[in-house]
Amino acid sequence: MQRRDLLLTAATATFAATGARAAAPETPRSRVRCSDGATLHCEDWGSGRPVLFVHAWALTSAMWTYQMADLSHRGLRCIAFDRRGHGRSDIPGSGYDLDRLADDIAEVIAQCDLDDVALVGMSMGCNEIVNYVARHGTARIARIAMLGPTTPYPLQTADNALGAPKAYFEQSWATWQSDFPKWIEDNKLPFFTPETSPQMMEWVAAMMRQTPIPVAVATNRALITTDLRPVLARIDRPVLILHGDRDVSAPLEMTGRPTVRGIKGAALKIYPGGPHGLFVTHMKQVNADLAAFLA
Repeated sequence: MQRRDLLLTAATATFAATGARAAAPETPRSRVRCSDGATLHCEDWGSGRPVLFVHAWALTSAMWTYQMADLSHRGLRCIAFDRRGHGRSDIPGSGYDLDRLADDIAEVIAQCDLDDVALVGMSMGCNEIVNYVARHGTARIARIAMLGPTTPYPLQTADNALGAPKAYFEQSWATWQSDFPKWIEDNKLPFFTPETSPQMMEWVAAMMRQTPIPVAVATNRALITTDLRPVLARIDRPVLILHGDRDVSAPLEMTGRPTVRGIKGAALKIYPGGPHGLFVTHMKQVNADLAAFLA
């Protein structure tokens, strides 16, 4: 047999094996069916103490790829799911309020049989985690890590001068509904550092472009209109907050510092020069800090 034939045979075998895997029934942990009928896609890597990742607004569980690869190699079981309306999860016509999203976390925890689980969230994922505590408590939670949180309340009100005016958010929603890809492109550079590769920036931007516009608006509206300040004091588990001091999406003084002040015993680590996208721009340091905290 010629070498070319050998290569073709190997390629055919690989394709057949991959196709067989793709066609095989999904494991119970790969799909979570919520009580309202929506189905969520889950990734589940490694074994050991469980860590559940909750992704940022308009991204997917894929954003945690580099953290899951590192931490599963260190002996942790890493689980991440696509928020409803995102990635490979269902896109129902409702259920994008923060209460339903917190209940989705509870259903993932229950159906994946997670106890003594560490929760790791970024940006809006932190709001969902905090609201999970409000609705379900911390009985199954060991600790919580937050990257660039948008907690506790990003909306400016009479008693919350740190927030942004509602008109600012309304303008963003209107822009997204007219040209979301252009808005992403116009605003992507501050999310990264000058050293971030164009390919990495495009990978993240492509995730955002997948998000349906009604979902992007509905989830962002839920994020900015839900006041989580009263809940912070109810968090009775160790909390680590990682925040860049050049975060434009979630400015440190608006979100990170108020969050750490509201949680008894919470630790804040500031990344000098760090933007919002710490999970890729400061990947090695984030992975090391998470590993130390989760250990």
